[in-house]
Amino acid sequence: MSEGTQRRLAAIVSADVVGYSRLMGVDEAGTLAALRSHRAELIDGKIAAHGGRIVKTMGDGLLLEYPSVVDATQSMVEIQLGMIERNQCVDDDRRITFRIGVNLGDIIIEGDDILGDGVNIAARLQEIAEPGGVAISGRVHDDVRDRLDAGFADAGEQTLKNIARPVRVWQWSPAGSATEDPVTTDASLPLPDKPSIAVLSFDNMSGDPEQEYFADGMAEDIISGLSKFSGLFVIARNSSFSYKGKSIDVRTMAKTLGVRYVLEGSIRQIGSRVRVTGQLIDTSTGSHIWAERYDRTLDDIFAVQDEVTSAIILAIAPEIGQAEIIRARRKPPNNVDSWALYQRGLALNPSGHFDERVEAIQYFDKAIDADPTFVDAIVMAGHMRARLSFFNNPINATELETEARSLLDQAMRLDPRHSACHSAMARILSFQGDHERGIAFGRDGVALNPNSFSAVFEYGVALMLAEQYEEAIQQFDLAERMSPKDLYLVGVLAAKAVALFSLGRYEESVTISYVVQKLPNPRSWAEACLVAGLAKLKRGTEMQTARDRLFSQFPDFKISTLPGGKASQVVAAALREIDFPE
Repeated sequence: MSEGTQRRLAAIVSADVVGYSRLMGVDEAGTLAALRSHRAELIDGKIAAHGGRIVKTMGDGLLLEYPSVVDATQSMVEIQLGMIERNQCVDDDRRITFRIGVNLGDIIIEGDDILGDGVNIAARLQEIAEPGGVAISGRVHDDVRDRLDAGFADAGEQTLKNIARPVRVWQWSPAGSATEDPVTTDASLPLPDKPSIAVLSFDNMSGDPEQEYFADGMAEDIISGLSKFSGLFVIARNSSFSYKGKSIDVRTMAKTLGVRYVLEGSIRQIGSRVRVTGQLIDTSTGSHIWAERYDRTLDDIFAVQDEVTSAIILAIAPEIGQAEIIRARRKPPNNVDSWALYQRGLALNPSGHFDERVEAIQYFDKAIDADPTFVDAIVMAGHMRARLSFFNNPINATELETEARSLLDQAMRLDPRHSACHSAMARILSFQGDHERGIAFGRDGVALNPNSFSAVFEYGVALMLAEQYEEAIQQFDLAERMSPKDLYLVGVLAAKAVALFSLGRYEESVTISYVVQKLPNPRSWAEACLVAGLAKLKRGTEMQTARDRLFSQFPDFKISTLPGGKASQVVAAALREIDFPE
């Protein structure tokens, strides 16, 4: 040990601001001013009152030392409770929330700094602490459990990054924490029997709202690349994007979605250059198992997408060989404008409204004009035309079907193994009564991309239209599991309700239909199925309420507006029994 260096036992605290980069991107000056205010009016005073010393600050974090582990823990609990009060009148996207880790260990003193495993463990505990909470080591808990009113939950032994031995961890979080978000209260889903991942929407750090499409598109492409691997379970875009802009604990979010790994990242564009960062989190420990930063020109942005996708796959599934990595690389469109137009069309995709479907088609058509080889845009232009013709009853329905089929034939020539193209073709053929080919295309769509929510759903639709209702329900259940927060989940559950009705399982159909009522983007035919189900169950008062709701939302509804297929005919027959207009 060098002269002037000494060791001692101490309580070490590591504190960090949750989502600091996002906060700085939203309001840099305001975030810094708020941090200064919190320190001056709460944090520094609590530290001093309990005998603590600020060792150093790291922009968004603090490293502290205390002679007493009880004082260290007590002061951190008081600070977290104080932050709840201070955040009460602050907008959710501007709240400053801390994660805090406390450890008791041997430290090395070098000048004003402290080093050693004790410090490293405190930092790792901070990383796995809940937002607004405090994570402490087993050694700390042994000393504080009978001396503090705060209650700690046993989180078990945790393997912390770069720490040789597992550490027993205890977690404290305040009841009614201001950081709690309703989305985190969902029931946990079990992990699948293969590696599972959710890719969150990338943070737009550019300060330009137009770059939201670029940031979302980057995450979308990573999801698309990962989803081509049958050895991975990938949560669909719309479910992982439901957490966009919310400050939540990734471990809680991962339990809700039923995944082990979460990828998060950010994009910052300055002039003609872009910086992309990404980090992969093992949610079972809260540790970061991969992180990288890419600085590129915009001309090279699609190479960045390939690099990030490949790096993530190598990090979570090293047994996947070079051949699979090559398959994960999707040749992107060669025009950024085309890509941005495509993203705008996708944003309108879940809506069932006539005007928004027309607008989405316009975006996809413009994307094709900018890049005639852009297969994804060609497929969506065809698929959206098919949906418009089948469900919105336009005057030119036959013309739209012809255009849709032509576009999908074009996409198939460009990329015969495009999963979404096969799935869209399955829908068109099935609605036209060619059930054998429709099912074959639907099956191929799933085989080409088994992690595609839409492929599984469209296969289910093809089976339902062929009156294979039990098999269709299995596909709808799988689609719901793959993307439990999908914006298009209304379509899946509505189709399931119709399939159940066709099997005479009216009670189950009504139960699902009531769930559909609570989802965004209501469907007239789903509301009609509810009315028919209640009529079959002879629940007259409920049926009349559902009927009134249907006509209040869709005043022009008629039996003739129901989509095609035997299932719809069964619903239509039930509606005729209660004198619905033809």
